Amino acid sequence: MAESIHSHDASSVPQQRFVITNNYGEKLVAVLHETGSKKLVILCHGFRATKDVEIILNLSDAITSKDISVVRFDFSGNGDSEGTFEYGNYWKEVEDLHSVLLYFSEKDYETSAVVGHSKGGDVVLLYASKYADAHTVINLSGRFDLKRGIENVLGEDYLQRIKIDGFIDVMDKNGKFAFRVTEQSLMDRLNIDMHAACLSIDKKCRIFTVHGSADEIIPVEDAYEIAKLIPNHKLHIIEGADHCYTKHQEDLAKVVVNFLASVQVEDDAVSGN
Repeated sequence: MAESIHSHDASSVPQQRFVITNNYGEKLVAVLHETGSKKLVILCHGFRATKDVEIILNLSDAITSKDISVVRFDFSGNGDSEGTFEYGNYWKEVEDLHSVLLYFSEKDYETSAVVGHSKGGDVVLLYASKYADAHTVINLSGRFDLKRGIENVLGEDYLQRIKIDGFIDVMDKNGKFAFRVTEQSLMDRLNIDMHAACLSIDKKCRIFTVHGSADEIIPVEDAYEIAKLIPNHKLHIIEGADHCYTKHQEDLAKVVVNFLASVQVEDDAVSGN
């Protein structure tokens, strides 16, 4: 099911909204930026973000300006999609991405790359460790060690506390309830092994990692750890960039678009175009 929607940027390509059912029967909302090209890049948002955050919208504009179509969508439990928000759900989000990719491949689109920011970066790497239908994967500021960063959100001794209560409620800056972390969703995150996932990515799959040197949420060291484990890997550090590339949106867009262009050149050479 599709409907046209107005773009946030008058100069950009037509957009259509699609509703795609995932494996759990939940409706995922996706937006296709249609350039006329059947080559498609799928963009995946991060933790507690949506398909409408600045980083995703800016990448959509940059990629479509090179005549590649783009799909951005909300994972289940996020944004406009159905489902319950969970702290974990990494493998579930992998399946959401798979549902989106299959939906558009049935419409004769060829996914030339999947791109994820932050938690979405982990999701696209995990995706590549399980599925062989994404040949180019771009990880923007993904986390390598998922045991890190939890104390910043849940406070110290979170494991003991969650064992006693079964959950921890997280408040926002204003002291309002933000989301609940259940023991199951915490374990879901702690049981993700990015080391094993990186090692099981097919050598033919091209991985590109971009990370900001001044990332305050996920340290840049995580990017180097990922780079060490994946043979078919390129790494690009954006000097001075924070986790959301606040002052480096154009740099990020340029780096991503240049990489996609270089991949296209390689692919054309192989297929003799």
